[in-house]
Amino acid sequence: MIIIFTGDGKGKTSAGLGVALRAAGHDMSTLVIQFMKKQGSSGEHGIPSSMSHFIEIHPFGGDFIYAGDDITGHIKMAEEAWAFMEKRLGEKNFHILILDELTVALRFGILSLKKVLDFLKTKPERLNVIITGRDAQKELMDMAHIITEMKKIRHIYDDGLPPVKGIDF
Repeated sequence: MIIIFTGDGKGKTSAGLGVALRAAGHDMSTLVIQFMKKQGSSGEHGIPSSMSHFIEIHPFGGDFIYAGDDITGHIKMAEEAWAFMEKRLGEKNFHILILDELTVALRFGILSLKKVLDFLKTKPERLNVIITGRDAQKELMDMAHIITEMKKIRHIYDDGLPPVKGIDF
């Protein structure tokens, strides 16, 4: 299956990681490739070693990116992430692949939509792919079996409050 968690609300990455946790309870393995996230920037990067047999998380990101920023370094990291993903998929029989913040990388032109679509069309049938990020591309949604949109009703950011450790990162 192809599953997309998108929208402007909180919980897209958390939903994907929740699936990985559930799958681990069934002795299933998950590979998580994080675009746009720097090593150590989120709590999931410190998962207990007892879980690392079932859930591998690999962040490939730098600082926050905004429209108009130079994306050269981000493109290089995304290419490294994609090559690493292909290598790991060839080395181990993963049940789930999470491409975290992929839609953001695509929106900024950091990764080629064609490359992603070609991969999804030819991926092993046994591999379930979860894609997260705001503003999922129509072409991805057309291929998806499940799409969940997280809609923001209220967030502490609206009141100018900072992100909360363990909840927001």
